[in-house]
Amino acid sequence: MSDPPWAGPPGFGIGLRRIDPGAWLEGGEARPWRRKDALLKRVPGRVWGEVVGSRPGQAEAAGLVASALDVRISGPDLPPLLRAARRIPDDLVLMERRDGDWSVTALSLCAGSFFTADEALGRSLAELHGPVPGFVDILLLRVRRIFDNLPPDTVVERRNWTVTPLGDLHAPDAAAARARAARQRPGASGRGLFLRCERQTLRRLPRTGGVLFTIRIHKTPLRSLALQPSALAAFARAWAEAPPDFRRYKGLSAVSGGVEAFLQASLPDIVTNPVQDIAP
Repeated sequence: MSDPPWAGPPGFGIGLRRIDPGAWLEGGEARPWRRKDALLKRVPGRVWGEVVGSRPGQAEAAGLVASALDVRISGPDLPPLLRAARRIPDDLVLMERRDGDWSVTALSLCAGSFFTADEALGRSLAELHGPVPGFVDILLLRVRRIFDNLPPDTVVERRNWTVTPLGDLHAPDAAAARARAARQRPGASGRGLFLRCERQTLRRLPRTGGVLFTIRIHKTPLRSLALQPSALAAFARAWAEAPPDFRRYKGLSAVSGGVEAFLQASLPDIVTNPVQDIAP
């Protein structure tokens, strides 16, 4: 695994980097519509939402996806953004300027990490990221400037990570993750834990002015890092150096026993940073 998301400085930050537009969508899932259609049928409000007036932006976003795939996106009689999202592994979030701030006007969210479409729809940047430590006080103005000034020909990317006992891509419920973690046997050396890595991209919609936000989730069994020495060493450093607010926001105390047992077994000379005294 090259450039794992935990190899950078631990904690919270914007961490955007420019990428080649040709690398915008990673692919890698043969029939994403099967997974997404099943969720849309079972829990429609939790994985899809749109506000009135968002269809022009949706149509432009769908056009960008079609161009990237070099296909004509057709199919069921669905809103444009949802039709495009069915064709790719990524979730798609349309952000547009409404009432003086950027807010979510449409989204397909089939791999949400502890939030759902109905919880995000219509919310502003401040409302979406309010729980993130330091976001409103430190990062909000910077993120607004990025959204305001992102050039149409630029695609930017960021990545982040967490550890969870949930192996499903669709993981809307943080309480379920904590409950499953609580049932794990102490010292289980990473068994039943997954690295949940999130790749996000932003790009401008040049005609309608919105910003298309993509979210791609990769999940990997934590114990598979034992086969990747450099990635394992980087993760061990990130785990040991992660600050308390990062651990608290990610709920890492719930999985700390299994992670630390795994690291001690895999790299017995490392020094971990126990977090049992930090509430999730």
